[in-house]
Amino acid sequence: MLSTSQLSVIEAPLPAHIFLRGLAGTGKTTASVERMKYLLAAGVPADQILILTPQRTLQDPYLNIIHSPEMAAGGEVTPATIGGLARRMLDIFWPMAADLAGFAHPEKPPVFLTLETAQYYMAYLVRPHLTEGWFESVVMDRNRLCSQILDNLNKSAMIGFPHEEIGERLTSAWTGEPAQRRIYLDAQSCASEFRTYCLEHNLLDFSLQLEIFNRVLWNDTTVRSYLLRSYQHIIYDNIEEDVPVAHDMMTEWLPECESALLVFDENAGYRRFLGADADSAEGLASLCDLEISFTDSFVINPGLAYLSNSLEAIITSGQPPVNLPAPSEDENPRSVISFITSRFYPELLDAAANEIQRLIREEDVAPSEIVVLAPYLGDALRFSLINRLDTLQIPNRSHRPSRSLREEPASQCLLTLAALAHPAWDIHPVKFDLAYALVQCIEEMDLVRARLLTEIVYRAKELSLSAFEQIKPEMQERITYTHGARYSQLREWIEAYRLGEPQPLDHFLRLLFGEVLSQPGFGFHRNLDSARVAASLIESLQKFRFAMEPTLDEKSNLDIGKEYIAMLGEGVIAAQYVSAWNPLEDNAVLVAPAHTFLMSNKPTTIQFWLDCGSAGWYERLFQPLTHPFILSRHWKTGQLWTDSDEVQANNATLARLMTGLLHRCRSKVYLGLTDLNESGYEQRGALIRAFQQVLNQKTG
Repeated sequence: MLSTSQLSVIEAPLPAHIFLRGLAGTGKTTASVERMKYLLAAGVPADQILILTPQRTLQDPYLNIIHSPEMAAGGEVTPATIGGLARRMLDIFWPMAADLAGFAHPEKPPVFLTLETAQYYMAYLVRPHLTEGWFESVVMDRNRLCSQILDNLNKSAMIGFPHEEIGERLTSAWTGEPAQRRIYLDAQSCASEFRTYCLEHNLLDFSLQLEIFNRVLWNDTTVRSYLLRSYQHIIYDNIEEDVPVAHDMMTEWLPECESALLVFDENAGYRRFLGADADSAEGLASLCDLEISFTDSFVINPGLAYLSNSLEAIITSGQPPVNLPAPSEDENPRSVISFITSRFYPELLDAAANEIQRLIREEDVAPSEIVVLAPYLGDALRFSLINRLDTLQIPNRSHRPSRSLREEPASQCLLTLAALAHPAWDIHPVKFDLAYALVQCIEEMDLVRARLLTEIVYRAKELSLSAFEQIKPEMQERITYTHGARYSQLREWIEAYRLGEPQPLDHFLRLLFGEVLSQPGFGFHRNLDSARVAASLIESLQKFRFAMEPTLDEKSNLDIGKEYIAMLGEGVIAAQYVSAWNPLEDNAVLVAPAHTFLMSNKPTTIQFWLDCGSAGWYERLFQPLTHPFILSRHWKTGQLWTDSDEVQANNATLARLMTGLLHRCRSKVYLGLTDLNESGYEQRGALIRAFQQVLNQKTG
């Protein structure tokens, strides 16, 4: 049932330029989806409608309609991001763009880089400088170092300043040790060297794609008229999470389009560390002829609403507000908060898992209506919690976008088997890696039997596997003949592959998955999560091969598959794969970092907040080569970044986070508190202090 406010947006007569604002849960996206359906029903050609979002995963509500049977045959609505538009226009107008942007070989096609391949080339350029003593005071993994330099380039393109100014902006704001300025200059040199290398070899990372689109193509009358003619109707959702150059483009696009709906989520901007600018997004309101605010939430209850408003007031002021109103009986925050306390962290996880089990079995809460959140989701926490949920037979899923593919057990299994099948690589997996791979790829095989089998059949130096039939009968019985048969099938497949011509690694993995691992009796047959990881790995490999092949010399003997494994071994962060955001198990408890949950933009009934005493809820991770606030439009070059600026930024981050989480909760929040945190330290952070101040208010 749609509200009157929603209908006023949906059925607004053409032409109309609408700026829609409201907190999370007030039905803005629902109205936007219905607006798209209204335009189509009114006879607007589908291919003239552009659905723009800052992140592809935010397009799901629109895609569900676009791909549904109720859509009429004919053209199709175009979903896109600013990066996707840039990529599309570069594909179409490459000769013009290449010539104007200064590429060395405009007659050759471009090579579009993913996050992974961009890090590969950056690492290639940075590696010699590390031996020369660059970044000597920086203690961090090489992949993190490369990703932060790339992040600087991305920021320059998203904010709209020349990449040559990165070092100056960072050094002019620094107030600490003078040696840090040298680090910023090293990062600037690497960024400039990378940009020069890309122009020489027709490589386009995200920053260069966006910069050329914004600086060259958008300012060309041919390209601009092509876009304006193609898309006369724009629905731009979650504009507060997008970057300033996207808002600049929209400033010039809005007067030329027939209709527009801009959707602004108040008190949001969770992607600020990625360049999002809620202030420039809100400035687009002045260009619209109709501004509508949604104030009634379809999600939050009065107690949570009072809690959200009170927390925001306390956190932003830094002290208890004098005029904080006492809650009514309906608004009593104690009715929507429960505490789970323990002395040690494992006890907290036990209690949380048991309470989740009780909610599902006794209160009939669907697992999909429960989410477990933490400021960070480390491997230890993720494994410990999921293991407890599995033991209690509670369906669950986890999502952590920054998790590298090399950390996934399914990836380790596939790459271990790939090394065995390609002896020319001279990569010799250790025995434990093979045993762990056998556990993953043979159904119901435990680690004890896998280790026993590996010790008998595997010769690491020769990369050879002996036949199961050659094992002593008593050992065969211990391993079991069922597992032995599966091992024999896998071994024979690898031996047969070795006799043929080596395939590209992504082709090899497709064959291995399709012909062996996905078959009955093997570990990937029923494990949908492993299948998803395999799909992401194959997609990653394919994109890596596509990026590498055009740059290889004909005489080069570089094996792309071997190079990819080496890159993964250095810990290159996986690019974002949309499949990782789509749940394979719909009715499952979600375990995720808080910001990841917010960007999924979906409400739940129950939320568990673990480690509430941690400063990780609001403190910015120290990034020695970059700074999201200094590299923004709101920071003047030369202005110093002080401790008070840091505190103010942390408070604003925490206030946005609390508002976003609570407005996506229907019923109750469980706060997890321990005397000692995961690392064994005592914590009493700002989040807990704010909750204490709210709960000390007497009910009116």
